[in-house]
Parts: sequence; C-alpha cells; structure tokens
Amino acid sequence: MEIAEQFSDHLDVSADEVEERLESLVSEYRVPVDEARRSVVNSYLDEAGIERDELGGGGAGGNEQTLLNDIDEDEQWVDVRAKVVELWEPRSEAIAQVGLLGDESGRMKFVSFTTSELPELEEGVSYALGNVVTDEYQGNFSVKLNRTTSIAELDEEIEVGDDSTTVEGALVDMQSGSGLIKRCPKEDCTRVLQNGRCSEHGNVEGEFDLRIKAVVDDGTEVHEVIFNREMTEAQTGIELDEAKQMAMDALDTTIVEEEMRGDLVGFYYRVTGPTLGRYVLANEVERLSEPADAEELLIKARSM
Repeated sequence: MEIAEQFSDHLDVSADEVEERLESLVSEYRVPVDEARRSVVNSYLDEAGIERDELGGGGAGGNEQTLLNDIDEDEQWVDVRAKVVELWEPRSEAIAQVGLLGDESGRMKFVSFTTSELPELEEGVSYALGNVVTDEYQGNFSVKLNRTTSIAELDEEIEVGDDSTTVEGALVDMQSGSGLIKRCPKEDCTRVLQNGRCSEHGNVEGEFDLRIKAVVDDGTEVHEVIFNREMTEAQTGIELDEAKQMAMDALDTTIVEEEMRGDLVGFYYRVTGPTLGRYVLANEVERLSEPADAEELLIKARSM
C-alpha cells in the first residue's frame, strides 16, 4: 500500500497494519475515506517525528508530467510546467506564497510554505516545477510546493487556458459560513473551523479571515460564488481589523455577516472566476444595479 511505502524509510509499517487502521476508521467510526487516509498519515508523521514534506515522492523532477486540469487524485507527487498567473497575500506567516498557477488546461491554486525555504516565484513567469504534491478538499484540487520541489524558470512563456466562468444575476442570499470566520492555523490546512474545531486537527486556536459564500440567481439556475478576503473587503468596505472590532464590541461574530448581508443582497452582479467544484471563485466582481427588494428581485430573476 502507498502509505506503507511512504513511511518505509522511517517506520516499520506493514500494508496490513495500514489497511486495518483505515478499515477501523471507515467501517467502525464512519469516517470518510479521504479523511481516514489523512488521519492515518498524520498519526504516522507524529510517530516518526517528521514533517509531511520529508516523505518525498518519486524524486524531484522524476514524476509524471501532468497538466493542472488532469489532477484528480489527492496526495500524488507530480511535475508541472506552469505560469504564475496571480499571487495573493498570505493569510499566515506559515505560508510563504499562495496564488494561482496556469497552463494550457486551466488554473489551479498553489501554496508554498515558509518551512520549505524555496525561492520565491514571480508573477507572470513560467516555471518547471518538479515534485509538487496534489491536495484535495471538498472536491477542489490544489498543489503544494515542498522542500523537495525543484524550481526552474523557463525561457518560454506558458500559454494559460481560459477556464474562467462568468455569472451574471441577482445576489439573492448569503450562505452560512460568510462574514468573519476562523481558519485552522496548521500550515497544511485552510479549513474553516466549526465551533472552534477543525475537521482534521481538532480543537485549535483559529486565525480570523473574511469571506462571502453568495448565492447568485441568473434567472435560469443558481450559482454558488465565493468572495475571498480581498473581494469581500472591496465589495463591503469592511476590512478584517474593522470586522474583528465589530465582533468584539457586539460580543458576536454574526453581526459582521448581517452587516455584509445588508451591503450585498438585493443587487445584481457580474462575477468572473475559475470554477472549483460547485463554486465560482470571484476574481472579478462588478455591481450592475442599484439596490432592490430582495424578494421582488428573486421573483424577477426566476421569471427571466
């Protein structure tokens, strides 16, 4: 089994032992398969006293050359040739760089961690990246650069395929988990905490962030759209520090969501960005109308 092979240089682990632990989590405790795999790997990492990056893959630059859009498995070691389309502001000191890579097949999020001590990538430059690790969360894939990743700047410029989607319609609702949220602070995790708990790492002291999970109705179908911190601040005028102060004054984080709801619901928007899973990630947002009654707006959208 792959997990046993990964730890063969660090622990005396048999494939049968790994299979038994996975079977126990999945069958007895009803843990989803992907989460069970993560749990088993994390337990062996703790037992061996090593970081995930130290497991290695097929050797830097020795894996299968993969297009970003062909990545459909978690925790695979692959080589990619891609252009740095966009860099975002890291939300944690543990993250050195985060942004979007692009190749002819489309775009994908990447993360490089501070502990990996890698050279910084430059926006607009194309690279051959060897030995990156695929990651999956709720059907959305990304790649992680690690201390074994090789980075070589290319003379050629990678042409980036356009996999963006444009949604135009009425913002009729905001889903739970919008506004001021807390994310898991672990360096390989960006999960949103539920009641102070990460689904993988348990009870943790989270880090504040802003996001909007919007429901946009174009009159034919409903689209789920995510505004990241930057887009949330731009559309609401509420910055993270202000949001934290609002929540502190009210002793309630939901006041931020309610304030943002008043700023957003009842307007028409044009949103453009890549589709990850069922969500459209808002890279460009344009407000198209003056405010309208939300109920009337929904009826009008449905009749289009």
